[in-house]
Amino acid sequence: MGCGAAQKHHLDWEREHNQPFGQNAYQADRQADGASHDRPGAQAPPPRPPPRVRGLGPMTVAGRVHAPAVKRSTPVVVAPAKGPARERAYLVGAQPQADMAALNTALLALVASLQPGAEEVARQQVAFEAVRRVLSQGWPQAQVHLFGSTANGLSICNNNDIDICLELPDGSDSLSSKGEVVEQMAKLVEEAGMKDVLPLPKARVPVVKFVVGETGTKVDVTVNNILAIVNTKLLRDYGAIDQRLLQLCFVVKHWAKRRQVNDSYRGTLSSYCYVLMCIHLLQQRAPPILPCLHALKPSTHRRTVGVWQCDYHDEVSSLEDFGAQNTETLAELVWAFFEYWAWKHDYNNSVISVRTASFLTKAQKEWTRRVGNERHLVCIEDPFELTHDLGRTVDRQTSGVLHKEFERAACILRDCADPLEKLFEPYRAGS
Repeated sequence: MGCGAAQKHHLDWEREHNQPFGQNAYQADRQADGASHDRPGAQAPPPRPPPRVRGLGPMTVAGRVHAPAVKRSTPVVVAPAKGPARERAYLVGAQPQADMAALNTALLALVASLQPGAEEVARQQVAFEAVRRVLSQGWPQAQVHLFGSTANGLSICNNNDIDICLELPDGSDSLSSKGEVVEQMAKLVEEAGMKDVLPLPKARVPVVKFVVGETGTKVDVTVNNILAIVNTKLLRDYGAIDQRLLQLCFVVKHWAKRRQVNDSYRGTLSSYCYVLMCIHLLQQRAPPILPCLHALKPSTHRRTVGVWQCDYHDEVSSLEDFGAQNTETLAELVWAFFEYWAWKHDYNNSVISVRTASFLTKAQKEWTRRVGNERHLVCIEDPFELTHDLGRTVDRQTSGVLHKEFERAACILRDCADPLEKLFEPYRAGS
């Protein structure tokens, strides 16, 4: 099936199943990887316009979506099911029509264009040092950490945001004590000349937000957000093993942003989720491109955060040739990523686990039923906080959105001789 035929097939299906989605307003509060809209206390960005689902087969009506913060008419909520249209879309053994060498060259050029330049990196460092000096004056015994995408090497260019954690030696973990520190920080940074200071001491994750006047950098500072620091280090260590991980993450993050499916506040997935999905994919290749750092001995990084044991092997300099026997290119891995998430992942039963480099079952994790607003439709285990399903924000509506976008990407890569322009085409409602 050519690219034009695949598009016609999708449009025919959409005309047959004319079902708009309602708007999802479930807001996730856990910040893990530093994307601006994933920060604790951040305002949710405008919602992704309600898309139409194509190519997922017959639909079934599901229950109401809980969205107390948004006034709207009662939506039609639908859940994807396997059906004739979905089965026709998946062609067993089909491979991309594109010249894979040329596609790989184009993707590498894209990755190079997405990486921040030296000037941008320097500006972020200047902003971090300015904040560090101010916080160190107020808390001389504390440590100040940069975390998130600016610290793990996965920041896309033109990102003028940074995330900072103030780690206090007394380990203040109660919400009230963190809130008090946030209020103290707000006064301190305002006195130091920071702009647009906004303390949010009563947020579920207390945070102070402001702008460094010297660089215009937007900053979020949290208190004792230690798991975020450890997660940042884990991603950075995996990225140091094989450059194909960083390349794949840049491509997938860019795609998710262009297609508006990178927003956990609106029921899709955070950048942190996509990075873990990329790591897991490279752990599953044959032969594997990445090891399982949790399984390697000895555990050279040892830290306990609350009840969680955050131990893994972090001496990664000796692992730089780990994936040398696997010669897959970036283009082949991009195709493998979208093919897997479009057609091969068992959404009903499977949990991806970077911690074990394997698949767990929802039954093993006790993620078989909805609890409050937490659903378990796309299950991604946090590598340290083991009860945390990072995909819990995905609901019946947005699981359909994600399925549709993964399948769209896979069909474009498979059926188009020159797929990149269409693959990264910005999402527009009704298109």
